Amino acid sequence: MITQDSRFQRQTDLVPHQRLNALRLTVIGIGAIGRQVSLQLAAMGARNIQLIDFDVVELTNVTTQAYMADDIGRPKVDATAEVLQQIEPNIELSLVNDRYRPKMPIGDAVFCCVDSISSRAAIWRSVSGRCQYWCDGRMLAEVIRVLAVADEQGQQHYPQTLFASREAQTGRCTAQSTIYTANIAAGLMLHQVSRWLRGLPVDPDISLNLLASEMMIDGTGATASPRRLAA
Repeated sequence: MITQDSRFQRQTDLVPHQRLNALRLTVIGIGAIGRQVSLQLAAMGARNIQLIDFDVVELTNVTTQAYMADDIGRPKVDATAEVLQQIEPNIELSLVNDRYRPKMPIGDAVFCCVDSISSRAAIWRSVSGRCQYWCDGRMLAEVIRVLAVADEQGQQHYPQTLFASREAQTGRCTAQSTIYTANIAAGLMLHQVSRWLRGLPVDPDISLNLLASEMMIDGTGATASPRRLAA
């Protein structure tokens, strides 16, 4: 019989729950990727999650971000928190129905899921010296890029990916978005955090083009990137 304590039994070798439970996790931006990151964190057994987003659920978010029809018009942090509590009844949630601001307290691990390079740059400047782990998920249509910072190599590489907005590929993830792309992006982000929790090397830069069936992993900290994504 499956009990409350054994729900995570099949994840034991992949997700160190003692380490995960000791962390406070912050998700900034609860849109396409951020919503999926939040749900997957709860399903992995995270017990302390902070959600930050100023937006409300719109009609198109039902099909692209996995919100419910009844959520339309509700703050995204509230609608997401309701589902997280159903997945993990013992979860501790901190909800910020506002834009991220530099003086806000943040968790040990931060997942940046916003939709512009300028916002990422501003958030990174604010939190880079305050968190142990940083992960940035970007997507446009069927192209995904996941950047993780867990060591000095990542600290050196990540700022080089914050190119000027005028250099970004045309379009935003909110304009060209599918639920399957968001799910895959979130899965790649959570895979990297699970590696970090296990003490394994983290890949600083992963790019995945679903349409072309191509994947590139840059673990050298080189300045060149496979593709530049605006969102």
